[in-house]
Amino acid sequence: MNNAVSSAVAPEIPTDASAAPVKAALGAFGGTMAATLDSLLPQSDGPESKLFDAMRYSALGSGKFIRPYILRTAASIFDVPETQYLRAGAAVEMVHAYSLIHDDLPAMDDDDMRRGRPSCHIEFDEATAILAGDALLTLSFEVLASVATHPDPQVRADLVMALAARSGGAGMVGGQMIDLESEHAAVDAALIARLETMKTGALIAFSSAAGGVLGRAGEDAVNMLETFGFELGLAFQITDDLLDVEGDEDDVGKKVGKDAEAGKATFVSALGVDGARHEARRVTDRALSRLDMFGERADELRSVAEFVLARNN
Repeated sequence: MNNAVSSAVAPEIPTDASAAPVKAALGAFGGTMAATLDSLLPQSDGPESKLFDAMRYSALGSGKFIRPYILRTAASIFDVPETQYLRAGAAVEMVHAYSLIHDDLPAMDDDDMRRGRPSCHIEFDEATAILAGDALLTLSFEVLASVATHPDPQVRADLVMALAARSGGAGMVGGQMIDLESEHAAVDAALIARLETMKTGALIAFSSAAGGVLGRAGEDAVNMLETFGFELGLAFQITDDLLDVEGDEDDVGKKVGKDAEAGKATFVSALGVDGARHEARRVTDRALSRLDMFGERADELRSVAEFVLARNN
């Protein structure tokens, strides 16, 4: 990746108003997604109930559900039934919730706030938070492996394999490791792109590709959707980096300015605010080009990509 990003011309970042239709659609989808998660998350008044309360607290806590929405939007290209994409969306949201629980722990990013309220380990305790994350991760695979997610066992196996690959050491968790190792270190833009593509892009890549897997799309289509997701995920993380510098704490839902305080390697630290904004636009345009093969059927997915650039939380 070229480190010398020009800031001579301001990048065309969509306005919040232009992203309003996707924001409204996300809001409507959020209620359906929350209801699906609510039906899948365990409840009990037994001795393990504290664990289930912590799982529900984190997975149902006013999330934007952008990953399930990307999955749903990719699935719509292939007319996938609602039940299938909602269950697959719930699975990826469980993995995302688990990652946030563990990310917030004192041994990781040490965040006391998440989504505008106390992090899981603050609301409960560290041990419960660790177990809640573990339980959400394993539940995600149980959901994907169920015949209720798809009647074809090969499709279910492909989904389980893909989510395992994207959430593990070669994906999200590996990206988190690089992130921790890069604190207070001299890191170039190429390594930052790698860690952010893994840490954030991997789950978004699963989400977009899963729509094609559920729709039994061909290998070329699934691969193209996955590439789109990796690049969109990188743009998403660059926007997160910018929000940590420029965002409002009430909008973002957690403390801002923590990346610089912790010595995190980000595109903002490497390229500056203008350079990071240009890079976000460039990566998004590259992602959008991956959707050409789907024609107008991918217009909603294109709108999601533009929304990622315009979001303020």
